[in-house]
Amino acid sequence: MNKLSKMKKFYLLIALACIILGIIFFVQFRIARSVQYNESIRRTQELTAQVEQMKKERDVLQAQLTRMRGQLENILTIDSPAPLNKEDIEPAMIFAGVTELTGSGVKVTLQDSSAIQKPGENPNFYLVHDEDILRVVNEIKAAGAEAIAVNEQRLTAATGISCSGPSISVNKKALVPPFVITAIGNPETLEGALKMRGGVVEFLHFCGIQVSIKKLENITIPAYKGSIKMDYIVEKSAGLL
Repeated sequence: MNKLSKMKKFYLLIALACIILGIIFFVQFRIARSVQYNESIRRTQELTAQVEQMKKERDVLQAQLTRMRGQLENILTIDSPAPLNKEDIEPAMIFAGVTELTGSGVKVTLQDSSAIQKPGENPNFYLVHDEDILRVVNEIKAAGAEAIAVNEQRLTAATGISCSGPSISVNKKALVPPFVITAIGNPETLEGALKMRGGVVEFLHFCGIQVSIKKLENITIPAYKGSIKMDYIVEKSAGLL
């Protein structure tokens, strides 16, 4: 009986130790989950604050741009001994992309591939990327396009086109497919440049990207609506030779 009693005590101690270890592991797990949850909340709050700050900065810059455009219109209409001629400054405004334009041209639409992905293949092969848009833009520029927009974002000398996660950034705006590239220029010339043998369209079709081109007699290219910020340009009057 004494030996049996000792064995019972031994098993009881083991069971008690297991229970204590289980409680310790459970508490540690809850603490770790709590820390992760709190860190996630903190990070979310930080990102939310950053987004709100960026929205405020965007609104301020947009207001500045609107005010500057109004000032420009006032300057052009001032009755002075040597008034500015709007026809003289208009080409510069068109080149800067700050005026809406209308004319004939083409509309190019790019869509992700509709092919079924094969096992083991990289899914990125089936998506439209920034370089695909750049190929189209560069080709129609070389073919004489006078104004270009991507999903209503006017392209200017300062426009950047880059991948931004699952979207593509144009003028710092996140765009998603379909990507509609509109361009003013000779419709026949622009279409011919894109469809030439071994050209952009043939390459995109080879990659599985869906491409459609429409020649249009009336296309409207919107004005650039973003901010214009220059930190390093120095005016000639400031001493630059």
